[in-house]
Amino acid sequence: MTMHPHDPHLSPKAIARELKTVEAMIEIYCRHHHTPSPRAQLCPDCTQLLQHATLRLSKCPFKENKPACKNCRIHCYREPFKSRIREVMRYSGPRMLLHHPFLACRHLIVQQWVVRKER
Repeated sequence: MTMHPHDPHLSPKAIARELKTVEAMIEIYCRHHHTPSPRAQLCPDCTQLLQHATLRLSKCPFKENKPACKNCRIHCYREPFKSRIREVMRYSGPRMLLHHPFLACRHLIVQQWVVRKER
């Protein structure tokens, strides 16, 4: 995975896990759409998107109780990042089971747990 600056606000486990998942999704998308080699770094556009996602996650008001983005009542991303992250998630989500099965399963389990907890 690509390296990103370790933000002190990302210490809660839920935020760190969410960042790792988003980072994996962006890498899958970039590798299949922008970067020809699987070992290559992210392209500048995807690097910028990852930096924006890191910033937004660091400011998440839910911290440990953060739901999955699609279930969140606060939409952190603004255009043009909103449409880009949606495209990345739509493409990479199903492929996460192949490339990162543990992250994908954990994301689905935690997503269901948080949704049920809110009811």
